[in-house]
Amino acid sequence: MSAETTELSLPSRIDTVATAAAAVAEFLSRSGITEDAAFGIDMAVREAVTNAVLHGNRQDENKTVDVTLKSSPDAVEISVHDQGAGFNPENVPDPTAEENILKASGRGIFFMRSFMDEVNWLIRPEGGTTVRMLKRR
Repeated sequence: MSAETTELSLPSRIDTVATAAAAVAEFLSRSGITEDAAFGIDMAVREAVTNAVLHGNRQDENKTVDVTLKSSPDAVEISVHDQGAGFNPENVPDPTAEENILKASGRGIFFMRSFMDEVNWLIRPEGGTTVRMLKRR
């Protein structure tokens, strides 16, 4: 398995989620990742891109969502970058708390953390947030 990097720059529209997911599925098929891992990665990417479009860029089509896919013999790394104001992921309410169980939203970060081995955020001073997700082989 050789290393591969793919970069995408997508418009801030909700249909970008499906475009990103299709590109990730194609990338993962070349990377030799297991079907179970691919399912989790797909869910995490859909959540990250949805957050970038809706919460980061607020569907401003003058802004982009940049997705970087990296595959190595040890792992698959996916970064999703928006051009929004940024946020603190620690301020997002726990979706498993009793008062949040029935809420229809707020589970994206929980899903990303559940499906991936590492998830971290970089809030850039000049604007924009990058979520980096790693799935080890």
